[in-house]
Amino acid sequence: MAMTMHVDIVSAENEIFSGTVIECYAPAEMGEVGIHPRHAPMLTRLKPGEVRVVEQGGAEQVFFVNGGVLEVQPHIVTVLSDTAVRAADLDEAAALEAKARAEAAMQDKTSDMEYARAKAELAEAIAQLETIKKLKKKG
Repeated sequence: MAMTMHVDIVSAENEIFSGTVIECYAPAEMGEVGIHPRHAPMLTRLKPGEVRVVEQGGAEQVFFVNGGVLEVQPHIVTVLSDTAVRAADLDEAAALEAKARAEAAMQDKTSDMEYARAKAELAEAIAQLETIKKLKKKG
């Protein structure tokens, strides 16, 4: 029997996933990290992107997070994010619209703070679109 670990993916609104898995992948700020049972303890920030979990039967579930924190213990992984949604529930049209709005805001910046906010919104929209694109290739 394969070793397992428990993964919780939690947004500000609710718990989006809680279950036993054999692998978990997350978009850490330093790059994608792969986590298996007995992984060394770790705490890192996440950037916008996809979190993938592989369940015991081999089924893979994909979620989108807009950033947050990843905590890894030897048999427990917790993903905390302001926004976490099942990747299949992402709205491509809304992501494209958000990307266009962010790009326009970056052009029309009136302060460094507005530029930084627009840049963060652009990164999130691009990450959503990349997640949608990957899902379409699989499907």
